[in-house]
Amino acid sequence: MITQADKQELPLQSEPQQLTVLPDEKVSAAKSILLGLQHVLAMDVYVVPFLIAMLIGLQSGQSSALIQSTFIAAGLATIVQTYFCMKLPIAQGPSYVPLGAIVSIYAASGGGQLGWNSVLGASLIGAVLVIILGFTGFFNKIVKSLIPPIVGGTIIFIVGLSLLPVAIRDNIYGAADATMNQNVLLALISGAVLILFVILGSLIPRKGSIFRIMSVMIALVAGCIAANFMGVLDFSAVSKARWFSMPQMPFADFGFSFNFSAIVTMIIIYLVLLAETTGTWFAVSNVIDKPLSEKNINRGVIGEGISCLIAAVLGSTPVTGYSTNAGIISITGIASRRVFLAVGGWFVLFGCSGKLAALISSIPTAVIGGVFTIVCGIIAINGIQVMKNEKIGEKEMYVVAVPMILTLALVLIPKDFLYSLPTFVQYLLGSPILAASLAAILLNKLLPRRR
Repeated sequence: MITQADKQELPLQSEPQQLTVLPDEKVSAAKSILLGLQHVLAMDVYVVPFLIAMLIGLQSGQSSALIQSTFIAAGLATIVQTYFCMKLPIAQGPSYVPLGAIVSIYAASGGGQLGWNSVLGASLIGAVLVIILGFTGFFNKIVKSLIPPIVGGTIIFIVGLSLLPVAIRDNIYGAADATMNQNVLLALISGAVLILFVILGSLIPRKGSIFRIMSVMIALVAGCIAANFMGVLDFSAVSKARWFSMPQMPFADFGFSFNFSAIVTMIIIYLVLLAETTGTWFAVSNVIDKPLSEKNINRGVIGEGISCLIAAVLGSTPVTGYSTNAGIISITGIASRRVFLAVGGWFVLFGCSGKLAALISSIPTAVIGGVFTIVCGIIAINGIQVMKNEKIGEKEMYVVAVPMILTLALVLIPKDFLYSLPTFVQYLLGSPILAASLAAILLNKLLPRRR
């Protein structure tokens, strides 16, 4: 039955993806658990808290507590967004966008526990304002007015494009787990195994569907086996970690303090975060062939606010939707929300178990990089699919080309130069997806259409 909200859809769609299980279809508990683990293993959720701990100089115990809280926040946020708010298969995880703001707020507030309390207080207030923004429907009106198919397809394309250099440069060439030759070989092995099993699943549609469904998991296992033969698979951290440890408790392990300038800074960051996560929503909606309705977007903004509120209460940092999962859905053909309920459960379990969290962080970076690179490419192709039915005139060429150039320019920008710019400009240019999305929107509005 089509509701009024469903009729008010955004004009962003392409030909249906070959899904074997739709979002509202049920899969068995065992299959959900395995497929959920596949999504979790492909997400680098532990990286953001690790970077924050390194940047602000947290001690070992504090660093472990932050990583633990981040996993639990990601799990609860995924469940909230998938089952109660947006009701689409979307996995939540810590965002890279607030990193610079967190470090500056922490330092400006005197560092230590007081500095961290200011970060959490600002995050708390910002999250409440995002929830209000969702209830008023204001953000949805902006999206509906500014993002037609040519812009929406460009945003999806640049999401994949912006992640590709990171996947190749940081996760393969720059991985510290092994030598350059070993990293490249591990990435090739995991990537080749992924493609092989996806092809097998396509050649044997019925009995071979398990190959496609489990292709990411099989690729990661194959990569780890290869890493073990090379002598670069290290599980020593797993044996040292505890099976169970209590998460941080608000007002016992940390508190909240409210600084006006910190709050204003974090509000700006949340607006950036919303603009960036819209690209993820478009990518997922395209993969599952379900155009975003006004109701989806409003509830998604509310879910984003509630998710960030949960993260702040747990002593962690703002979360956002992860684009990686859209690529995995496209590869496996499984979009059931039950799988993402399992994703949330796995994250909570990892957050409560130091041993399981250590296990996922022990997978060699290049192994994940091999899978991640293919996933990024698939996301970019989804963006092209959205645009392929649009007439590409002179104006549309610039709407697509300039954001593409800007994305690569910002991904490759020297960090020393970026940090020499004013703080607000750093926030803007520090997120290639945000800057390129804004460029696409402005060009589409400002450039005249040729008659």
